[in-house]
Amino acid sequence: MATAFSYDFQNQKRDLGDELSTVIAQDSRIIQLFPLREAAKSRKHEWLEDQIAGDRCVVSGAVSDSKLPMSSTDLAKLQVGTTFRVDEDAALFQVTAIDTANSKATVQLIGANGSETTMPSNGDTIVLVSTPMPEGTKDGENRIHQSDANFNYTQIYRKEVVLSGTAISVGVYGIENSIQYQTSLRLGDFVRDLNATALFGYPVQPTTSVKGMAGGLFYYGTLSGGLYVDANNVAFDSFLVNDAAQAVSGQGGNPTVIICGIGQARVLSADMRNHVTIVQGDETRGTFVANVINDVTGGMIQIFADKNIPDTQAFVVDPTGFGLVPLQGRAVFDEDTTENGFDGIRRTILGEYTFEFKNPKQRICWVKNLQASATALLSKRANITKVNVTNTEAAPVFTQEVSAS
Repeated sequence: MATAFSYDFQNQKRDLGDELSTVIAQDSRIIQLFPLREAAKSRKHEWLEDQIAGDRCVVSGAVSDSKLPMSSTDLAKLQVGTTFRVDEDAALFQVTAIDTANSKATVQLIGANGSETTMPSNGDTIVLVSTPMPEGTKDGENRIHQSDANFNYTQIYRKEVVLSGTAISVGVYGIENSIQYQTSLRLGDFVRDLNATALFGYPVQPTTSVKGMAGGLFYYGTLSGGLYVDANNVAFDSFLVNDAAQAVSGQGGNPTVIICGIGQARVLSADMRNHVTIVQGDETRGTFVANVINDVTGGMIQIFADKNIPDTQAFVVDPTGFGLVPLQGRAVFDEDTTENGFDGIRRTILGEYTFEFKNPKQRICWVKNLQASATALLSKRANITKVNVTNTEAAPVFTQEVSAS
């Protein structure tokens, strides 16, 4: 386009993918958890769920004649010959028969291992050990979670870089540098919008009259049939984290991230202050990201706190299935869109993206109905003060006898 001002890349359409990745890497928000994936082929982006399987099943009824009732989903994780133990117990059992019609598994004790348990009971969680294979086998263990394809829709993001003729004329760093600086600011806004969508977006199919929107964590993480822990107005603590992490692990996920609001991050930190190690690595940015070592997984779990997350809700997730997906040919770019006669320069930043949430019902556990962080912190502060007063010895009192004159 003809403009009153010229600059080096005036007629260029620039790929801003590298710049966007840099801004995301320096950001402390949830968008860091979404690595760039292969481009989508259409505005309705579909993906195949990963084939994952949990190592836990729950006995869901009275045990009779060594037959363990359980859900069809749990029963599908077992094969004849599969060995398992009851959670928190060492006795080893083996599956001898599977009755899919009645959703029951017949089992036998094969090794006491020092335990007095002779048979699992109603409500017990059983942990799978292995499925031994015969010599010369041609079929391996098949207890994977089979699922249908899932999908999300793409959303268009647009930002404008505008420099007025006056700003250009009084600038001392050159037009190109001014445009680059403004572009970096607008990319920050672009990432902010991506982050908000990754949290709160709701999938809407685009049409000629309807703007397409991408779904986010609160949509996929609260789907009917998904994992959840109801805190019942209890303060956020390591017990709730462990409950949620165990639920994800039981479905085959690897929970490594806690996503919550800033207030709940403080509550969790106060709860675990005596038995966690917090590491602020060079690769992290901001004060709201920390790595903690606790008993959730036996390893490292990362806390991502975002001020926009509702205070009484949190998520424990396996982020392996998360992904940021551009529409093919629509990854973020900018180009000159200056209108004839405009007193300045206008460049438009445009990109079309969606998000992947593979296996959300296995990799995301919603923790809902948490006690408000302000209430929880007030209670913890009172308990800390009480402990300090209790443990403080009274100061010695010195007396001196005075003789009568």
